Amino acid sequence: MENELVISSNEEGLRIAILEDKKIAELHFEKKDNEFAVGDIYLGKVKRILPSLNAAFVDIGFSKDAFIHYPDLGPSFASLNKYVKSAISSEKNVGLLNDFTLLPDIEKNGNISDVLKPGQVILVQILKEAISTKGPRLTCNISFAGQYSVLIPFNNEVSVSRKFKSLETKKKIKQLVDSIRPKNMGVIIRTAAENVELDKIREELEMLKQRWLEMSSHLPKAITPVKVLSEMNRTATILRDMLSVGFSSIYTDDKVLFSELQHYLSVNQPDNLKNLKLFTPKSGLFEHLGIEKQIKLSFGKVINLTGGAYIIIEHTEALHVIDVNSGSSKKSEETPEELALRINLEAAVEIARQLRLRDMGGIIVIDFIDQKKFENKRKIYLKLKSEMQRDKAKHSILPLSKFGLIQMTRQRVRPEVVIQTQEDCPTCGGTGKIQPTILISDDIEKNLDHILRQSKPKKLTVVMHPYLAAFFQNGWYSKQIQWFLKYFKWVSIISDSSFPIHHVKFLNENQEEIKFES
Repeated sequence: MENELVISSNEEGLRIAILEDKKIAELHFEKKDNEFAVGDIYLGKVKRILPSLNAAFVDIGFSKDAFIHYPDLGPSFASLNKYVKSAISSEKNVGLLNDFTLLPDIEKNGNISDVLKPGQVILVQILKEAISTKGPRLTCNISFAGQYSVLIPFNNEVSVSRKFKSLETKKKIKQLVDSIRPKNMGVIIRTAAENVELDKIREELEMLKQRWLEMSSHLPKAITPVKVLSEMNRTATILRDMLSVGFSSIYTDDKVLFSELQHYLSVNQPDNLKNLKLFTPKSGLFEHLGIEKQIKLSFGKVINLTGGAYIIIEHTEALHVIDVNSGSSKKSEETPEELALRINLEAAVEIARQLRLRDMGGIIVIDFIDQKKFENKRKIYLKLKSEMQRDKAKHSILPLSKFGLIQMTRQRVRPEVVIQTQEDCPTCGGTGKIQPTILISDDIEKNLDHILRQSKPKKLTVVMHPYLAAFFQNGWYSKQIQWFLKYFKWVSIISDSSFPIHHVKFLNENQEEIKFES
């Protein structure tokens, strides 16, 4: 499969698209003013304890208080709390944990009121961005993620990804990493490290250790709430998480970002440098690569499949509902059961893509076309599971129920991607009223007179809606002929059915648009 990464910059921030075989699979936005991102570490203050929910509200400087559940405190919270108290009261950076004595883990099913008190200062990491009316969700399980490993302070365990194919490699790498990890810091070895030399993992752990030191250097005399460490930007995060997959091409239209990506790739994946390209087409990077059109086609309520079938995506407060419809899709040689299976399998592929693309989370109910045969129901379930393996978000899928429904959940850590695919009418601006038609021709003639008398182009072409073109061209003494007799210059008229009826474009001899204030 060919993977491409496209990063386009504008005034609001970055738009990041991941393409799989030229088809958009993921779309991300990174706003320039986004101060609260997943992975950021804050020194916050407990505002309120909620014993009934076994949770607490924490002030980290966001407009709405963030919240943390008891399980998200993590087993090593007592050690973290001890370290934070020591660091805040210290005059200098307390640094690594070589001489730090770990405290026993807190109770797995304890009460949050036994651990936290209002006004208490705690070190937290954003687990989930603010969504809708909810503030950010936090964790005290502080971690520092790299391409091959994750460093976890106040821990002495080394864990290896379950996706390792070789048990021997898994055992060997676990022993080697255990010998080089910082004291009192645990490590998770990611799947991407399976065929990587130990030196690369060692270098990365050193880099992650430096991030810990950078974070801890901001703790002495810190005044809450304050950010003590920022996660890498979204582009770098995507590169980090997908380096094992690799990109055949990485496009960007921003020179500063291009330099940053060059540096990042040269350090982390020099082999991928040749795939990085700076590209600044006049029409815009997303437009030039056909991504804009794909976005408009992919984010509507109705998504068309091949052959006339389609799916409908509805969003409610409690869940997302997806309905699969056969539409006009029908092959003469197919039985109803075969038709339903073909459409359902095709829909399963598109639904998996839509979940990633829109980053839909929570409860999702999918109403597939009814199947009578058990083996066909299982095929649909297995197909959806297979397609969802590309999705890095945690998810759980139940088999088809007797009503033909699949119920699933999908974790979302960022707000759902919503693209407005319906636009205001360009003629009336959404008001339902347009300029009187009798005045449209008057405006065109006024603008034409201004151009011919002031700019005096060697050649003039007017592009307009076919209705207007017919009005100006028809008749033995047409408006076009009247213009020639008046200005002694032939004005060419081109009709374009894509133009709104009020829209007119004037082109000079070089086919460049003549712009002026009417």
